[in-house]
Amino acid sequence: MKLTEKVYDQDAYLTSLDATVVSCNPITVDELKRYQVVLDKTIFFPEEGGQTPDKGTLGGRQVLDVQIKDGVIVHTLDGELETGSMVQGVLDWKHRFNNMQQHSGEHIFSGLVHARFGYDNVGFHLSDQVVTMDFNGMITPEEAAEIEYAANQAIISNLEIQVSYPSKEELAVLDYRSKIEIDGQVRIITIPNVDVCACCAPHVKRTGEIGMLKIVSMQNYKGGIRISILCGFRALEDFRKKTEVVTVLSKSFSANQDTLIEAVDKVKNANQMLKTELIDAKHEYMEVKLASIPAEQENAYLFETDLDAQVMRNAVNTLVTRHAGISGIFTGSDEEGYRFIIGSGNADARVALNLLKEKWEVRGGGSPAMVQGSIMAKKDEIMSVLK
Repeated sequence: MKLTEKVYDQDAYLTSLDATVVSCNPITVDELKRYQVVLDKTIFFPEEGGQTPDKGTLGGRQVLDVQIKDGVIVHTLDGELETGSMVQGVLDWKHRFNNMQQHSGEHIFSGLVHARFGYDNVGFHLSDQVVTMDFNGMITPEEAAEIEYAANQAIISNLEIQVSYPSKEELAVLDYRSKIEIDGQVRIITIPNVDVCACCAPHVKRTGEIGMLKIVSMQNYKGGIRISILCGFRALEDFRKKTEVVTVLSKSFSANQDTLIEAVDKVKNANQMLKTELIDAKHEYMEVKLASIPAEQENAYLFETDLDAQVMRNAVNTLVTRHAGISGIFTGSDEEGYRFIIGSGNADARVALNLLKEKWEVRGGGSPAMVQGSIMAKKDEIMSVLK
């Protein structure tokens, strides 16, 4: 089949185009009927080079996906188009321009990292939410902040982003970044004094159109670093959401932005103190409960609504020293089920566990001295089995 003409390479700002339907074939996707359409030319950028595909409509039909194989671009639609007909493609410009902002910003950031540290961007993904870059070397938060600042300086400098198609001879002497080996004609994106990189995606004309670049997260990844960024309108939207969160938290903690962290830490510390006091109180409460069980009682089981694991474990340790048989603590409710710890100083606690497993689906295990797990059953039913 004849290769699809990539009009988006010629003009990344073209938002509509009339094209001829070369083929339209029905397929089934998740039990839904879809149609794969090939045009003689297209403005829709396919999923390629780590970037998500363009969105929009084609002949009034929704474009659900765009893929490329061997130079032929296939548009997946929610309706059929007549082969040979002329149809209009209309781009979702907001989505396209957002992707252009992200991708151009990524080139600036990766170019600056490469120039300063010599690291390569070995993994790139541009989704509708965030841009991730995987570098094959470590970068400290302080160094990343310096790169972020330099990237924004390049943005406000409003540099022209140049697209070129060097010959093989020119390419042989050109110093450029490339994530993969490329067959055929190589498309080079140049941002003067910042980056030279092989790339197939649409970019903004000048760096000023990126607006801004902000790092949103960093994490160690495969011996290097994964850095996530947002640019332009997506960075603005992220800032709006975080501002809303800060505003709500500021009201809740009666603190302004500058003192919010201190206020949160104060509440966390107070909660930890209360939690410690509550655990101590529960230990004392359980001591009273355990003391009320007759010493001659062979097996002892208690049901409580809310105990943490350490309180349960301490209680069971006390029970097995006072009672000759098998003892245990269950915490929870008939509606939500129970967590349990069962132990014995003289018998095999697994006997009780196996009795429960014979009647219900029980998660858990352990040793002859102690078992633990969870069960979905009612208190009276559990006790009828253990008795």
